Amino acid sequence: VPVSVICSPPQNYPLYIRSVPTENELKFHYTVHTSLDVVDEKISAMGKALVDQRELYLGLLYPTEDYKVYGYVTNSKVKFVMVVDSSNTALRDNEIRSMFRKLHNSYTDIMCNPFYNPGDCIHSRAFDNMVNSMMMQVC
Repeated sequence: VPVSVICSPPQNYPLYIRSVPTENELKFHYTVHTSLDVVDEKISAMGKALVDQRELYLGLLYPTEDYKVYGYVTNSKVKFVMVVDSSNTALRDNEIRSMFRKLHNSYTDIMCNPFYNPGDCIHSRAFDNMVNSMMMQVC
């Protein structure tokens, strides 16, 4: 059950949320908003080291009984959160990292679009296709 979310700073409102399947979407919203607090804690704990190393991948934020929640933050403090089923043992840390890089690259493409206003919700067919293909690889 992969979920992908992009949130904008500093208000932490979602710019993009996609979950497959969609029946427990409200539960995932809660999980994502809870994880944003963990992302903020990790960023403040890493402090200057995060800026110096340019390490954007935050790794496993926290595991729950059913899911694992991963985090990623861009240089502009936009937060990416990914929730995956904890029974998926085939998914390694480097694969999660590369999925975040793909998300970040696609997000950068959207930001380069002159018709996109930063802070608006993301409505892009190309971005949707990329996220859907990434989720199908995980399932």
